[in-house]
Amino acid sequence: MNKRTIRKWLTPGLSVKRWLLLLGFGITILSVAVAQVLVEVYRNEGLPSLLQVITLRFLPPIWRVLIALILGIGALVIAIRELNRSIIAPFSRRTRGELVDIIYNNARLQQGIKLVALGGGTGLPAVLRGMRTQTSQITAIVTMADDGGSSGKLRREFGVLPPGDVRNNIAALADDEALMTQLFQYRFAEGGLEGHSFGNLLLTALAAITGSMETAIVEAANVLAIEGRVLPSTVNDVVLAAEVRLGNGNLVHVVGESSITEAGGKIERVSLQPSSARAYPEAIRAILTADVIVIGPGSLFTSILPNLLIEGIPEAIRASTALKLYVCNIATQKGETDSFNVADHILALEKHVGRGLFNVVLANNAFPTANAGLNTIYVPTVTPNHEVRDRYDIIETDLTDEQRPWRHSADKLTKAILGVWAARKAADPVSARLTTGNHSLKVS
Repeated sequence: MNKRTIRKWLTPGLSVKRWLLLLGFGITILSVAVAQVLVEVYRNEGLPSLLQVITLRFLPPIWRVLIALILGIGALVIAIRELNRSIIAPFSRRTRGELVDIIYNNARLQQGIKLVALGGGTGLPAVLRGMRTQTSQITAIVTMADDGGSSGKLRREFGVLPPGDVRNNIAALADDEALMTQLFQYRFAEGGLEGHSFGNLLLTALAAITGSMETAIVEAANVLAIEGRVLPSTVNDVVLAAEVRLGNGNLVHVVGESSITEAGGKIERVSLQPSSARAYPEAIRAILTADVIVIGPGSLFTSILPNLLIEGIPEAIRASTALKLYVCNIATQKGETDSFNVADHILALEKHVGRGLFNVVLANNAFPTANAGLNTIYVPTVTPNHEVRDRYDIIETDLTDEQRPWRHSADKLTKAILGVWAARKAADPVSARLTTGNHSLKVS
């Protein structure tokens, strides 16, 4: 056992040393009790000859004590080691590293911040992939309005809640290299299952077996041993609708998430049918107890707003004392946010759910051309004198992924989120100052 391993075992908060001390205390008390019995027997009746041999009465007292200590400690070490092999090892067979590393990392993650992230199945995983290395206290709240692709087919044919966005976020909280995660994300390319992913089919089957999609999500998460949890924003059957302004000026009503972006116009407003859809209670509890709430990134009208339009969710966010951040998209989305800048994203959110739902806006200010491709149109930053700068702390930094710069880097996003959180913790909660680059920013 090297010094590094010993230091980890001695790290406070592992919930190991306290129980080992209690075990030692219990064994000591038990030993004292046995010794008292033997002393009483010896005083009143004398020890039988066989017991005298077993207790080494023929040796001097100091040798008897030393031999007893060596045998006792040796037996404890062997017993604990073999118990670890017999009991703990089967449960951690797929984990990598030494036992102390597993326990240390688990304790570190358990002590992390309580983070709630709201969004869909494409942008939100960037938040989860980064933050899962910092905390296991993660709750992803996912939209249930998806009606396209594999999710739409399963929703129509089996009457289940759409599993696609749930699947993507469960996978983001799991080990990317694990075979089970690759299996969960596997998509059939031909035959009768063409277009379906294994994870969608598994969630649908589990929903049929357990009787509900929310239970199916829990069981699937257990299979992948994810860090955190994924919750539906609602368990009601909801459909997304939109008022879309076409190129000829006509305003049309479009029903169905997959149909909205195909309408070919400017989205004026989105709504849910029924409008009375209630939030999943566990999602509300997670929001109210969170340290940090992250909204986005993701499709503004078809992933983020469907969560915020659920009755109870915006109210819970406003009531929460958490740090609330909106992560703006890096690139525009065709048919949804064409020609939008960061301020347009904020104003669209305000139009639907009012002002003040979040404190801080994280926006990208790097626009690399390498690997960007021909179809990438970056979202411009907020102009210096725009009105939204008076209402929100807008933190502009490089959030781009090197290989796919139109998407967020999980590492950069995590660093930015933790930076804002650390600044809030360290500063006066009424008026804190955070300096990022050339910007002096106020963090509530």
